[in-house]
Amino acid sequence: MTSGAPMLVREGAVLKVSGDVDAGTVLGLRKQGEQAIRQAEGALDIDLSGLGTAHTVVLSMLLCWQRLAQSRHCQLSFTGASERLRSLAALSNLQDQIPGFSAHG
Repeated sequence: MTSGAPMLVREGAVLKVSGDVDAGTVLGLRKQGEQAIRQAEGALDIDLSGLGTAHTVVLSMLLCWQRLAQSRHCQLSFTGASERLRSLAALSNLQDQIPGFSAHG
């Protein structure tokens, strides 16, 4: 896993999220993602494989991004989530609200 300051890099229709996200760093990353979603034309793939942490603030950020995308008719899909982050989503009963986290979808 990658560690360090959280980063968001856009490569075409892919947003790559990396680094360690915690309560102190999530807001800046969330705002970067929101800006990218507002600029998107069509679907975006959110690549979470570079995340160094599985934390509830990450789930909160993903839900914020998902709500914004839905309001803008932008389709998001989340890929590369760690097993720990998927488990945390399942424990929080959120796996069906985050595209790519559901075991059956």
